[in-house]
Amino acid sequence: MTGLSAPTLEERVAQAEAIEAVSRLKARYFRLMDQKMWDDWEELFAPNAVMDMRGEVAAMKQLGMNVGDAEGWVLQSRASIRAAVELALEGVTTVHHGHMPEFAVQSPNEICATWAMTDVIRYPPGRPVAGFHGFGHYHDTYVLTEQGWSIREIVLKRLTVKAI
Repeated sequence: MTGLSAPTLEERVAQAEAIEAVSRLKARYFRLMDQKMWDDWEELFAPNAVMDMRGEVAAMKQLGMNVGDAEGWVLQSRASIRAAVELALEGVTTVHHGHMPEFAVQSPNEICATWAMTDVIRYPPGRPVAGFHGFGHYHDTYVLTEQGWSIREIVLKRLTVKAI
């Protein structure tokens, strides 16, 4: 025995409610991005959020895209995240799905989650490919604020992409 007591019923219920709230938040993240509802999408992030998209660089280069340096793919603040993603997806049709979440409750105010993901991206004419079907994992950290749960950090790691 480690000397730690088991969580109380109230603590388990609070954790389950927090996990459900984070699940709904991630669902809105995907839907609002695909619907290009950028004002609402931006509000899902904590003001000091970080989005690490360096995992996209190899995949985009594999597709023939000129994406520059990987370090430029780490976005700081919800405003810069919104601006970069909105610009990248302008005129692009997207479908994002997150599956099989694994949650780790770090504290009553912080939850980490890993989501298996798949997406279909369709580009307008003039890009090196018409689009791609991608697979990978999101590694997220969520924090509880006075406004509710927010995304503090997102790291996307691609496993593979297939041009379409």
